[in-house]
Amino acid sequence: MKIVRVEERNSVLIQELVDVWESSVQATHLFLSPDEIHHIKQYVPQALTDVPILMVAKNKEGKPVGFMGVADQTLEMLFISNEYRGKGLGKQFIQYAIENYAINKLTVNEQNPLAKGFYEYMGFEVYKRTALDEQGNPYPLLYMKRSLL
Repeated sequence: MKIVRVEERNSVLIQELVDVWESSVQATHLFLSPDEIHHIKQYVPQALTDVPILMVAKNKEGKPVGFMGVADQTLEMLFISNEYRGKGLGKQFIQYAIENYAINKLTVNEQNPLAKGFYEYMGFEVYKRTALDEQGNPYPLLYMKRSLL
């Protein structure tokens, strides 16, 4: 699996990444209804365009299967296509982000315990919780920072 930084974010790539996002969210965000996923999906292209650092993992056919966004030493987004989950790609992304962008913070949905456990495994700890997400929806967020080992 090759992870590359993407500078040019054309409409084809954005759509491929939205598809990765949707596959990931449908597999991991079981607390969201199909209507909620559809609503949130409308904002994903702008988030992909706006994030300062966008890394994409491509399979051997060159198709995107995961992506990560970083801003100011914070992991802003990490999504992996459902068919590639559990194969070490998330770990590769986090290690790459720590080594190359010194990430030390992230936010995760409390209702996504697998992601929370993964980030804990990768050395992050919860330091703050909010009852609502950034849009004011009732999805508690956990703010995590990298523990100093």
